[in-house]
Formats: sequence, structure tokens, C-alpha cells
Amino acid sequence: MNPTPKYRTGLGFDAHELVAGRRLMLGGVHIPSKLGLAGHSDADVLLHALTDALLGALALPDIGALFPDTDAKWKNAPSELMLRGAYQRVRAKGFRLLNADCVLVCDQPKLVPHSVAIRTSIARMLDVQPDLVGLQAKTTEGTRLALKRKSIAAFATVLVARKPGTRSRLRSPTPDPRPPTPARP
Repeated sequence: MNPTPKYRTGLGFDAHELVAGRRLMLGGVHIPSKLGLAGHSDADVLLHALTDALLGALALPDIGALFPDTDAKWKNAPSELMLRGAYQRVRAKGFRLLNADCVLVCDQPKLVPHSVAIRTSIARMLDVQPDLVGLQAKTTEGTRLALKRKSIAAFATVLVARKPGTRSRLRSPTPDPRPPTPARP
């Protein structure tokens, strides 16, 4: 039986359409804008990508399975609740966050003035220092990855490690108790 690795990585992605009549939330921070992101919850694409990255690091069900948009409980809910719920599952499996790196892809609004607030907000949610949360804001340079004034996309990657002195609570496939069948000549 192979032991559970000490380190695990996760990758998350999300994208939402920009629409009128919604607040723009990114990383738990309200960004002044005429447009916000469409979605069942507050539609914070950055926190959704980060949530999936944490869940993916431990091969747990994704955000849609754990926090479905068919559940009225999540209607207009802060995405911080989903991120905290995912991280609680990671910690329950005996792991902790070592670092996160995030990329927001949009042409507008400009995000550089908000980057420190976003990093600080995410760090607070995950109970880590802000220097463990990376954030880059990228424009699309005319490509279709995120449409100008139409959508925002987010990517997140995380590195988690087994907490010192704990055994992983990840389940390994149950070994077959039967002895191996000998090869036939």
C-alpha cells in the first residue's frame, strides 16, 4: 500500500458573465463597478476557483457537488462560506495550506488598486499570512478567454501539506484480501 504523499497540489478554474444589477465581488472584496458577476451565489469567481483548487488537491467533490446552485441555501450567499467549508474539509483530512497562487483574467475593471485588499481578504479566510497568497491580474489582450466587459475568469493553484505529526485521513483503495492468482503456463 502506498503512503499518502506529504504534499498535494490543486488547480481550480471559474468564469462568470458580467451583468448589470449585481455587486462585483472578487476575493471577498467589493470592487466598485457598474457590472457584477452573474451567478446563484455572490458569484465570486476567484473564491470559486480557489475553493475548487483546495477540493481538488485532496480529490474531494467539486464546488458544484458540495454547494449546488440548485440549493436555495446558496442563493446570493457569500462565496467565503464555500471557501471556508472547503478548507475545513482539507484540514479534517489532516492537511494545511502552504500557499495559493491566483490569476484573475479581465479587461475591466482594473484590479491592481485592489490586489492588496484581495490578498489580505483571502489570507484572513484561510488563516494564513498574506504573503502566502499570490495574485496576478491579467488582461485578455484581445483573446476570447474573458470577453471585454462581458466576463471574468479566474485560475487558482494551491499547495497543501500533511500537518506534522498527523496521519493522513485520506482513504486509500481497499486492497484485495485475496491472494494473487498465479500465472498460468
